[in-house]
Amino acid sequence: MSMMLVLAFTGLGQTERAAAATARTPVVFVHGLTGSDSNFTFIESYLRSQGWAKDELFAIDLPSKQGNQLLNSAAISQFVDDVLRQTGHSKVNIVAHSMGGANSLYYILNRGGASKVDKLVTLGGANRLTTNTAPQGISVTSIYSLNDTIVSPVLSRLEGATNIPVSLVSHVGLLFNSRVNGLIKTALNE
Repeated sequence: MSMMLVLAFTGLGQTERAAAATARTPVVFVHGLTGSDSNFTFIESYLRSQGWAKDELFAIDLPSKQGNQLLNSAAISQFVDDVLRQTGHSKVNIVAHSMGGANSLYYILNRGGASKVDKLVTLGGANRLTTNTAPQGISVTSIYSLNDTIVSPVLSRLEGATNIPVSLVSHVGLLFNSRVNGLIKTALNE
C-alpha cells in the first residue's frame, strides 16, 4: 500500500527552481495537533508587514493531525527540501506551534534537518517530548505562556535555548498575539 503525502505551500507564484535566492532565509511554519497550515495566517501577515516577501513564507499541512513523529518529520523533510529548491537557499528557519515544535525537533535530530535549519522558534512547543536540549548549531528560541493549560511550560523549555515566558496568553493565543509576533521577528532577525 503506498502512501501519498499532500504538502501545501502558502506562497503563490512559485517556480520549481529559484532563479536567484530570496532576500531572506525562508520561513517554514509547522502546526500542532489538529491544526493546519492556515493557523499561521496572522503571523504571516505580520511578517509580511515587517518586510518578508510572500515567496519567503511557507506553511506545511502535516499528514498526521495527531502528531505522529515519523509521518510528520518525513513530511517536514520533503517540504523543507522543496522550499530550499524553490528559494535557492541552503537553510530555512522554522516557526512551530505546540506539537509542531516536537515534530520539528524530531526532523532536526533524526531526519537530516540539522544541516538545513538555521533557526527554530517554537510557540508553546511540546519540545521535551522529543529532547530536553536545543540541537547544537541551531539558534533555538522557545516562546511559551505561563498561562498555557494545554502544553505545560515545563515541556516548552529547552536547555541551551533562549526560553522566553509570556503571561496572559492562551496556548492558541500564541498564534494571534502582537507581543509574541514581535518576539518571533526578533528571533528570526538575530
